[in-house]
Amino acid sequence: MAPPCGRGAPPLVLIALSAAFLTYNALLSPRSVPPLPTSFPDATAAAFSSSSRSRRLASGGSGGPRPFHTAVTASGSVYNTWQCRVMYHWFKEARRQARGADMGGFTRILHSGKPDEFIREIPTFVADPLPEGTDQGYIVLNRPWAFVQWLQKADIQEEYILMAEPDHLIVKPIPNLSRDGRAAAFPFFYIEPQKYEKMLRKFFPENKGPITNIDPIGNSPVIIEKESLSRIAPTWMNMSLAMKKDPEADKAFGWVLEMYAYAIASALHGVGNILHKDFMIQPPWDLEIGDSYIIHYTYGCDYDMKGELTYGIIGEWRFDKRSYENKPPPRNLPLPPNGVPRSVVTLVKMVNEATANIPNWESYAAE
Repeated sequence: MAPPCGRGAPPLVLIALSAAFLTYNALLSPRSVPPLPTSFPDATAAAFSSSSRSRRLASGGSGGPRPFHTAVTASGSVYNTWQCRVMYHWFKEARRQARGADMGGFTRILHSGKPDEFIREIPTFVADPLPEGTDQGYIVLNRPWAFVQWLQKADIQEEYILMAEPDHLIVKPIPNLSRDGRAAAFPFFYIEPQKYEKMLRKFFPENKGPITNIDPIGNSPVIIEKESLSRIAPTWMNMSLAMKKDPEADKAFGWVLEMYAYAIASALHGVGNILHKDFMIQPPWDLEIGDSYIIHYTYGCDYDMKGELTYGIIGEWRFDKRSYENKPPPRNLPLPPNGVPRSVVTLVKMVNEATANIPNWESYAAE
């Protein structure tokens, strides 16, 4: 199987941080985050108790309503913006259903530093981007910094947060899957802390516990207590910058570096994760919707007209979000041929239904 192409963006050329990184902390406001320490893990980690952690695989949740606030970060690019519009449409559809009681408010955290034309359509918090040059082409580094700002400055009514992404389609209402102080997260097969234990010990020293305390997760999708995320976020941000500055870590982790940074930060703060394999599916590899809540369309879907997957080769029929980097998809995308898995068919139908119902989509896509 080909490696993933990266959480909402094409493969990026990752460059080690330069002198811009060294001046970064001086540019942060005093209320922002602690300065990046020279002895990183010890200085930024909260008191860690391995006995406070508990992790298990799970497939669902129960109990009364415990509302969570859904937050999605976006760069303000055409590419991110059309995905956010489609994502927000399906968020609203899921929330208005009878089982949507746990789904509270929604915020697009726009880390472009300036509002755009969609702030009246989508509830939006405008965050500052990192100082120019700091991300060195790895725009995902803006994500933890945007969360730090939002958590500090926004009036978030809910006690829980769902961190989601623009390329998530909510298939059905999402319950609050977190329990007993543990977050709920999706396990990624390519997050392998044990494989990289020697390197990760630079950031997660042995006195913090076994390497298995680092869960195989990214920061999304994750449902977590607001208080826990408020503690984790500055560490997550500083960890991302520290790992990006480290040539060995940068080379090893590439486009998933910031995901590893979140997993490490979560472990440093003693926040365990209940791993939900059914949290989301990722077409074309996952063939059925099953009991999942989210379709994550990070992979391209290429098929011939017989319905056979041609991954890595542009198919006679295709849906790939990267085809719409500079211009939104039109309404009424052609449906896949017979034989294509239901997950892919559902994905395209959901995009089509959203664009058919979002105001001004036709003129928006024609620009």
